[in-house]
Amino acid sequence: MRVLIVDDEQLARDRLRLLLSAFDDLRIVGEAEDGEQAMERIRELQPDLVLLDIQMPGCSGIEVASSLPSPRPKIIFCTAFDQYAVDAFELSAVDYLLKPVNRARSAHAIERARALSAAELDAHVDRVTRSRRMAPARFLGRRGSRFVVIPQKDVVYWGLDGGLTRLYSAGQSYVMEPTLNEIERRLDPAVFCRISRTAIVNLDYVSEVNMLVGGYGELLLKTGVRLEVSRRRLRVLMAKLEGIPGPPQVTP
Repeated sequence: MRVLIVDDEQLARDRLRLLLSAFDDLRIVGEAEDGEQAMERIRELQPDLVLLDIQMPGCSGIEVASSLPSPRPKIIFCTAFDQYAVDAFELSAVDYLLKPVNRARSAHAIERARALSAAELDAHVDRVTRSRRMAPARFLGRRGSRFVVIPQKDVVYWGLDGGLTRLYSAGQSYVMEPTLNEIERRLDPAVFCRISRTAIVNLDYVSEVNMLVGGYGELLLKTGVRLEVSRRRLRVLMAKLEGIPGPPQVTP
């Protein structure tokens, strides 16, 4: 297996490299020290297995996993003390390494990675990232060959553009690796709403909803962008907006 090590501490990366050297069938193809580098290395090197630190500057390992398209590489999370994260993995779902990593525990995690198919591990990671408690607060979007961290509060909406998933902030747009369906599954439903096959909006940026003939709607965002709301999604959108302080104006 081709392995990528992701950790913001050089000593931690060195220890993992030393422990992995005991496995003849593992080849370390690279390292990364933060989420942006991790996304770039994963896209460039296409590793089979990623040892992914949870707590890193900029964005967490959970947020990196949330920004990867399916099928992801196999992922073993690493954590120093985040017991809440370990609980979320349910111990039998996605494997993890508790720092400081020891030889026996790393060997067990590697064996689990070998035994489980990429699809099974991908499904387990999805369960973690879909937990409300683990919903990402930041997202990794691509501009050219570089990945940029976008805080949740800056996300205006996601849309489709020529077959690409794009994240739109107030002044920029970024290509996202996952599909809209994958992104929707990982979002906090109290903050975001799918309004059509082609768009997911941040409810905090909704300014106005116009009711159109035929049961459709038109949504006006605070940035001036107008988006169509499908008949099937309109009722869901309105129900969510009614639960937000200061609901937007609704024009019949």
